[in-house]
Amino acid sequence: MKQKNIFLAVAALLILAFAGGTFIYQKQQNEQAAKLAAQNMASLVRADSPSFGDANAPVHIVEFFDPACGTCREFYPLVKSLMDTHPGKIRLTMRYAPFHTGSDAVVKVLEASRKQGKFEATLEALFARQDAWVQNHTANVQLIGPLLAPLGMDLVQLQNDASAPQVATMITRDLADAKTLNVTMTPEYFVNGKPLPQFGFAELKQLVDDALANAK
Repeated sequence: MKQKNIFLAVAALLILAFAGGTFIYQKQQNEQAAKLAAQNMASLVRADSPSFGDANAPVHIVEFFDPACGTCREFYPLVKSLMDTHPGKIRLTMRYAPFHTGSDAVVKVLEASRKQGKFEATLEALFARQDAWVQNHTANVQLIGPLLAPLGMDLVQLQNDASAPQVATMITRDLADAKTLNVTMTPEYFVNGKPLPQFGFAELKQLVDDALANAK
């Protein structure tokens, strides 16, 4: 019995030590991520990136996203709902991080849709039917045409705009910024320059709530 109690005590100590080590490691990682973002604000926010909401809103969410990312699709309506809950208080800026194979071609079309004032409609159409053009984690730009037809865009102009060198340059820049900020997966969020301490919508909402409280 005594040996058993000793074994249990040692096991408990090891668990506590592991938990403590994990907590310290995560804390250090979060501090490093926050420091990295603070040192690279120019890489975090670009004036020509697509944005929603009041430009003077006290809370600014920056999202690195990939239209072929399933989690991005799931989070998009949640973030929009969060903005609707606090009208005029939250601004969302979206940065391109096409990590999925073939997604860069889709991002070019998405960016080109801005020229016709259809960015939001195009993004929502792509998310709504993501399963139709993303197969085995690979995006196929040839399959998105039927999804865009009902949006009333000039598809010839859309294709021309998507091929513009400036669009490719913008995507390359966003990917470089993502690398600078150590963004390796999507979606990745920053709230008023602060990265999420841990990925999850609850964590994002908490950062937003804290920023709103500080703004008051």
